[in-house]
Amino acid sequence: MAATIDIAETNGPAATSVETLDISNINFGSDDSAELIPATYPITAEADGHAYEKWERLHVSAMGGSSQIDNLKIWLSGLGGGWKTGEGMSTNCREGGYSAESYPAGGPVETDSAVADQAMPETEPTGPNMGIGGSLGGQLSGIGYSDWMIFQIDVTEGTPAGSVNTKTFTIQWDEM
Repeated sequence: MAATIDIAETNGPAATSVETLDISNINFGSDDSAELIPATYPITAEADGHAYEKWERLHVSAMGGSSQIDNLKIWLSGLGGGWKTGEGMSTNCREGGYSAESYPAGGPVETDSAVADQAMPETEPTGPNMGIGGSLGGQLSGIGYSDWMIFQIDVTEGTPAGSVNTKTFTIQWDEM
């Protein structure tokens, strides 16, 4: 039997943050909320424009028959028609020089992220690019969380108005 793993998103300032388990989408916009409706909270196309950061973690709620979860990888596996002009995505996911991030006291930001400073991978990483317990080689042997995965959509004044193409995230891990 496989482990039960879902995505947990946290929003708001640390002192009053709200965690939403088992989110059904990672929509980006001009509001810091889980499962937002982009048409209600659009991202403004402007020089050095950004959506609010998304602070996500994998949440293991049951190990099933597994004794260990490790080797976390995340990437964009489908661009749904590609990037719009001036659109991109930043992340903290990386295969080297990794350090775990702490949830910010003020919550996610809509300015240029200080921690999501890498281009989001569009192909499967060769090794883990997200840690557990502060290490890319970390592992979970019971109920718990991965380190934070931080994402941010970036736009420019040249990004056209309207919806962007739907992107598909793939998250992969090993179970033993």
